Amino acid sequence: MASIRKRERKDGTAIYQVRWLQGGRGGDWETEKFGDETSAEEFKKLVDAHRQQWPTGWVKGKGFVQETVLDGDMPLTEWAHRYIDRLTGIDERTRRDYKRDVDNHISLVQHTQPSGLVVDATIANITANDIQDWVRVEEAGERDPENPEEWLRRPSSPKSIANRHGLLSTIVQAAVEAEPQLRTKNCCTGTRLPRLDDGIEDEMCFLEHDEYARIATEITDSHARDLADWLVGTGMRWGEATALQVRDINLTRNTASVHRAWKRAAPGEPGPSYFLGPPKTKKARRIVALTGSQMEMLRRRMAGKSPEDLIFETQRGHSWRHTNFWRRRWVPAVEAAIAKGLPKRPRIHDLRHTHVAWLIAAKIPLPAIQVRLGHESITTTVDRYGHLVRELDDEITAVVERALVEPAAPGARQLVPVAG
Repeated sequence: MASIRKRERKDGTAIYQVRWLQGGRGGDWETEKFGDETSAEEFKKLVDAHRQQWPTGWVKGKGFVQETVLDGDMPLTEWAHRYIDRLTGIDERTRRDYKRDVDNHISLVQHTQPSGLVVDATIANITANDIQDWVRVEEAGERDPENPEEWLRRPSSPKSIANRHGLLSTIVQAAVEAEPQLRTKNCCTGTRLPRLDDGIEDEMCFLEHDEYARIATEITDSHARDLADWLVGTGMRWGEATALQVRDINLTRNTASVHRAWKRAAPGEPGPSYFLGPPKTKKARRIVALTGSQMEMLRRRMAGKSPEDLIFETQRGHSWRHTNFWRRRWVPAVEAAIAKGLPKRPRIHDLRHTHVAWLIAAKIPLPAIQVRLGHESITTTVDRYGHLVRELDDEITAVVERALVEPAAPGARQLVPVAG
């Protein structure tokens, strides 16, 4: 006999899954999903009437109704892979990351028909409601039904959901702009996403000057110390700083030009695991102004090197790797500083955040910080660091103070409280 399994959604609605062994005992499990219990009960009766077989004429995920399919329509994941394969201007690691998100996350998108029947998603049939349902699935994760304490799929962070939704939106937009057109509008427009500040797992750590000094004092390797000082003093990304070459430094103008960054090669590709490629975005190509002490350190490190040599290298003259620096230099220094009273446990990338915090404390405008960091949009700078901007606090509090304390002008109406 077929059975019905009810699965609750986060929004309070449910999906009803009809399950049965095809042909009876010894057969493979088959399932069909419905958006309401009545439809599931009716389909269960059909399966039982057909002796645990698919009802004659029934198409899984579609039912008995013949649906109109647009020319060129295809499964959503297949369209997504084709779109990603055609992208230009990205490295193979980024292409591989996009495809992984498609296979592991965007593949969870399903289409719910007006009747409530849940079917496979295609590039043409998905709707705004389907995208909103998918966001809830990503946000909630999935528990193991056999062991509720374990996860089959862990909840995704708000930032991860936003990134995957952005990728999905560009994939759908390609169908809107396709010839022939597969969609008339982008169903991802207007999706309500989780707030980016709802989670704390990726909380940024900002160091005060003396707090960084505590860590720096514990870095006894001069090569590692120079690199740490450079990261916190320029706000460069790890891959940018460790890819700097002698030819990138302008000794007359006291600047460093960001032209390249380290990239990870795809697994199985011939050659080294890392290679030099373009920076993260177009605006990541930038010129960074340097201090006198920074230039002094650069001249010391550049002595005797050729234009193509790396500026920051290990004691043995090799390029730095993040894992090596983290495990052998950064973590021991942080742990030693914590043992002596440091109240924070920063990551290497927090040196970039700390650099911004120092600039904002000195009242440097956010647009200037955007350019220095190489953010593609000022929105990124404001969203990440806008809460640190305090340069108008004194002016604001002064205005409020005058409004509340100064006596009213002669003839002005006074508000008098009623006694009792």
